[in-house]
Amino acid sequence: MVKRLRQKNNWSQEQLATMCGLSIRTIQRVENGQSASLETLKSLASVFETDVSKLTEEITVIDKTSEKWQEQPAWLKFFFFGVRSRKVALMIEFSFFVIAAILIFVKAPSYFITVTVLTAYIHCALVRYADNKGIWDI
Repeated sequence: MVKRLRQKNNWSQEQLATMCGLSIRTIQRVENGQSASLETLKSLASVFETDVSKLTEEITVIDKTSEKWQEQPAWLKFFFFGVRSRKVALMIEFSFFVIAAILIFVKAPSYFITVTVLTAYIHCALVRYADNKGIWDI
């Protein structure tokens, strides 16, 4: 989150370190996901004018107005049409697996089960693709 906020403000790590009164190494550690002290988080939150909790939360929302989103292929945009958060995407994925389990339990025709499992798998793969492309934004 810190790296995204820094990049959003077009600041270098050196500039952020100076504004926060922290070392560049501390900024690098925080951006790489290492734990930070409460004082470090308070300094960063003050500079970014946000809450400490925002700095530690997981990025789970797609900013569909961002340049990064606009650069994505049309098929990915189509797939995530109407889906704004990673949590919703994961719930859809989970739902397909539950439906497949129910279809197995009620002894539905095998092609229904196959299509449902395949859909769940494709959905899973596309969510992971989105994770790797970093489309979940602030």
